Amino acid sequence: QLKKLAESVGLPLFEQAGKRPYLSDAGRALYQSCVEVADSLERLEMQISDMKGLKQGRLRLAVVTTIEYFAPRVLGRFCERYPGIDVELKVTNRKRLLERITRNQDDLYILGQPPENMELDARPFMPNPLVVLAPRGHPLAGRKRIPLGRLLEEPFILREPGSGTRKTVEKLFADHGLKARVRLELGSNEAIKQAVAGGLGLAVLSHHTLSLEGDDGPLAVLDVEHFPLERQWYLVYPAGKRLSIVAQAFYDFLMHEGASQRGVTPAGNSGST
Repeated sequence: QLKKLAESVGLPLFEQAGKRPYLSDAGRALYQSCVEVADSLERLEMQISDMKGLKQGRLRLAVVTTIEYFAPRVLGRFCERYPGIDVELKVTNRKRLLERITRNQDDLYILGQPPENMELDARPFMPNPLVVLAPRGHPLAGRKRIPLGRLLEEPFILREPGSGTRKTVEKLFADHGLKARVRLELGSNEAIKQAVAGGLGLAVLSHHTLSLEGDDGPLAVLDVEHFPLERQWYLVYPAGKRLSIVAQAFYDFLMHEGASQRGVTPAGNSGST
């Protein structure tokens, strides 16, 4: 079938490099065209459902790992409102999420710090405060207005290089002529929380990672100057992309959901239809 397809195109679809085949320029162009046709057919199906007064289809959503602490609850409320919509949720780290955006693999994306070198439509929808965490029995727990420089005496546990949280923390320290002493790098928020609870060091994470922790949990939020770092969660998609009816429904839902938590009226989406 691939041979017949290549004959129809009139150009080779694959190039051989060692033992592995790779798409040729013609192969990539054909693949992209097939993706666009499939998306158009899916969009048509959703439009017909919409004309019938139904919201049906599939939402493909990719998010950074920290979002997993509240995304299921938000998606649960969304699916209650639109029971005909199925959701495909991909949770990954920032580097892989940016790769997915570049390839336009999903309908929408959620992350904490949109890159400046990509053409994106990025709208903030919810606060994402970063806090300093320590074991509950740490000597700094309970102290008021701890100087930032005091943290240099403590080892830190940080996310992997390239993480949005890590970039923000490193910038804060650098802006004050400081550099955190990194003892350990871990690729997940849960692993970092366990390491902090085990006394391996301090960490800076989104306050959302504590959503399931009780007041008597193993972690304490330290009162450090310049913290919490006030950031936002962003809903993102490639600039100029036309959202499907289902994606637009989720976009509008999330903007209102985030605004209700801030107590403000959400801004409209001017560039998605």
